[in-house]
Parts: sequence; C-alpha cells; structure tokens
Amino acid sequence: MKVILAFLTTVLMVPVCATATMARAADPQATAERVDDVIAKVGDQTISFSEINTALNSSAIVGISIPAVGTTERDTARTILLDRFVSANLTYLDALKQGFDKDPAYQKAITRFSDAVLAGLYRKHIQVGEIPVTEDEIQAYYDQHVVKDTELTDDVRLQIESTLRRQKLHERLATAAKRLREDVEVVVHPENLALKDDEARADNTSLAEVGPETITWGEISDKIIAAGKGAKIVDPSASEDQARRDALEHEIDLRIMVQKARAAGLETDPLYQRRLREYRKTLVTNLYRDQLLKTMEPSNKALTAYYEGNRERFVVPEARRLQLVLVKTKEEAEELKEKILSGKMTMYQAAQDHSIAPKARKNLGEVGWVNKGQIAPALDKVVFALQPNEVGGPVESPVGWELVTVLEVKEAKFTDFNDDATRQLTRRKYLDEKLNEYTKELRLHEFPVVVYQDRLVQLEQQEADMVKSLQHKAEQPGSVTEKRIKELQKLIQQSE
Repeated sequence: MKVILAFLTTVLMVPVCATATMARAADPQATAERVDDVIAKVGDQTISFSEINTALNSSAIVGISIPAVGTTERDTARTILLDRFVSANLTYLDALKQGFDKDPAYQKAITRFSDAVLAGLYRKHIQVGEIPVTEDEIQAYYDQHVVKDTELTDDVRLQIESTLRRQKLHERLATAAKRLREDVEVVVHPENLALKDDEARADNTSLAEVGPETITWGEISDKIIAAGKGAKIVDPSASEDQARRDALEHEIDLRIMVQKARAAGLETDPLYQRRLREYRKTLVTNLYRDQLLKTMEPSNKALTAYYEGNRERFVVPEARRLQLVLVKTKEEAEELKEKILSGKMTMYQAAQDHSIAPKARKNLGEVGWVNKGQIAPALDKVVFALQPNEVGGPVESPVGWELVTVLEVKEAKFTDFNDDATRQLTRRKYLDEKLNEYTKELRLHEFPVVVYQDRLVQLEQQEADMVKSLQHKAEQPGSVTEKRIKELQKLIQQSE
C-alpha cells in the first residue's frame, strides 16, 4: 500500500513538476545568463524571465495566487512580481552604494551560509558520491515488500530505487562520519564551555583547534548558547552542558568538511557559486530594507493622521448576504410576507413561485454580498437594520416591491484606529508607501531601470504556445498521460 500511495503522489504532482521543469529549463545559471532570457535591467543587475517564473511558482507565500501556466492571469501576476523584483534590485544597489555589505553581522551570516553549502557539497560529492542500484536489488525489494499482484511499472520501479538509495545513503553517511576526523588534528577545550563563565569569556577564547583553524567563542557563542537552552526547552531533564558540547562537536565536523571541500576545489562548483551569489544579494537586500524601515518608523501622531487621511483605504464596511423577492405591487408583497412570517411559505418558495426578478427561479432570490451604502438608500436602510433571517420590507424599487432577508453578516473591520489590528495594518501600509517612495526616488535619480516589454510579451507567448502543444499531445491516444491514468485506476482498484 505504501508503494501505491507513493505512486499516487508522483502522478498527482505531474502538473506542478511540469511547471517547475519549465522554470528550471530557463534557469539563469543553467543558460549562462542568456541574453534572450533577460526582460529587465536595474543598473548593472539583470532580471530574467525564468527568475520571475521561479518566484511565481512559489508566490503564494508573498500574497499572489499561482495562475495556470499560459493564461493571461499568469501574465498579470508576472507583471506584479517584476515590479517587486525591480524594487528589490534598487534596494540592493543602494545597499552596496552605502557599503552595507561590509557590516560584520552580514559578513558572519555569509560565512556561515558558505560553510553550510560547502559542507553539503562535500557530503554529496565526496562522502556519498554515486549510489548505484542494480536490477537484482530492485527485484528483491519488489518481491519482499510490494503488495502481491501489483505490476512492476516504471513508476513503481522508480519508487523502489529511491527507497534503496536512501537506505544506502544512510549507511554511507554513518561510515563517513566515523572516518571524517581520521586525518585531521583536533584539539578540544571543553573547559572553555562552562556555562558559568559565559558573560566573562572573551570572544577570542579558543574552543577547539581544527587543523590550521581555531574555533573561538565569539564565532559560535550564539550557536552554543541556543543549543543548550533549546535542549532544556525540549526536555527539562536534559543536560545543558552536554547539549553545548554536542553543538561544538557538530561545528568541528562542519569545519572539517569545509576544509576538505575547499581542498577538493568545490568552491568552483557552479551550484555553490550560484547559491552564494543569490544568498548574498537576498541577505543584504533584506537587512538593508529592515534598516531603512527603522528610519521610516512613524510617530503615533503621524500614524493617526495617516489613518484619518486614508480611512477609505483601511475600513472594510459591513457586508450582508441577501435574498430578495421582487413582485409588482405592494399588496402582493405584504401578502407574501404574511405567509412567510406565519410559516406557510419560505423565502425560497416565494422567490421561485412569485418573484419577477429575471434569475429568481435559478438563484431562488439569493443575490450575494452587498456592502453598507452600496445599494439604493431605502433598501440599504432596511437591510442593515435587519437581524439574520428576519424578513424586511416591502421596499419600493423602480421595478416593483421587494421583500428581503439577511442570510449572513460580515461585520465591519478596521473602523477604530485604537484597535491593535487596525494600527498594525495602518503601520504596514504607511511603511510600504514610504519604502515605495524611497525606491521610486532611486529609480528616478540613482539607478536606471529598463524593461524589455517586447521580449517579455514574446516569452509569454512562447510559454502559452508550449502549454497548448503539451495539452494537444496529452489528448492523443496512447499518450503518457493516458497511460498514467490507466495505471492509476488499476492501482486504485487493487487497493480497494
């Protein structure tokens, strides 16, 4: 059953994977910064179509929906993201101009990230290397673990191969961990980790010597302290001292892997170079933006004035979901209301059998949500005085007389500046506006911005054409999509 579930996951992920593959195919590094992929320039920084696509595929985390590939909605979302990319690049260039990349905290974060990536590459390429899986091993696993009568399809075979590789990976890593320090001289000073001496301990105090490198308290004190406190939070009976020693041992192993990665030339690895370049840019941009926002922090007086001057941008008016019955005369409306109130008829029956509204029989009088002040004044006054499920009216309209009931209510929001949620929303909007004004000035006076609109439109059309081509292929008899659906149906039947 586990294999079947894994197969189902593989099949259901196909549309997402196809989108991700398309984005990777035009990756800036993979294409060596192809000129024909560039859709904008900010100073000396380029923005590529593939960068926008990659961000768009995960844009739900920044408040943008992820429209289907090849749609006009996706093009609109892409334009929104492009504008954000331009602003981010302007902030990045300004950070460099102000020398923000020389900040010690920034440099420390870069070193740690670099070490983590190099250690990961060393583990992958040197400690682990290629992990072959033979057909005999796949068959043996299939015979022992897969549900009887399950066909050994290509997808099932891939799942088995992946499982076997993970098992071998764990075995190799366990062996490699034991051998990591064999050819490196390591001297540890556990006496310099005493909890009681933390405040008085100098930053240059040595915690360990790892080959030619010294690990000092100032370099990793935050890691050591966090490890000890974290262990106590998870398990109050845990030894804080032991957790601190374990953190130091982990740091020693990390440093050894970094040293060996450099010795093996992994600093020239394209993946390392790309990830470090991206991290540098992202980190300095975010840190500098945070610093800018601190300088833009409004006083209570300024924030209050901003809210009052832009109240319509914040207040969400009360809304009600309505059901209406429209008839020709007031007398008919009053007669229907009496029957509804007495229980002889429901609003739904009145709408279906008596309403002259064009869509009444189809929607049974339900007209959706309306905001306070959005409808005719006479009807608005009645609607927003009703309790849910009360019947109001008759109310005269240009085309007849209306009975109305409120099916659901949404209370007004952000109407009181002293409410915490309202203050937070106002502050966020205020700072966003100030930051936008700042980047607008950078765009006008500091760094030139060029958007290659023709190229953007051309690439969007190519994307749409590609989607149509794939859809056409998928609809053909004997296509991979058809085969997958049949395999899926067969597996579901076997699991029932």
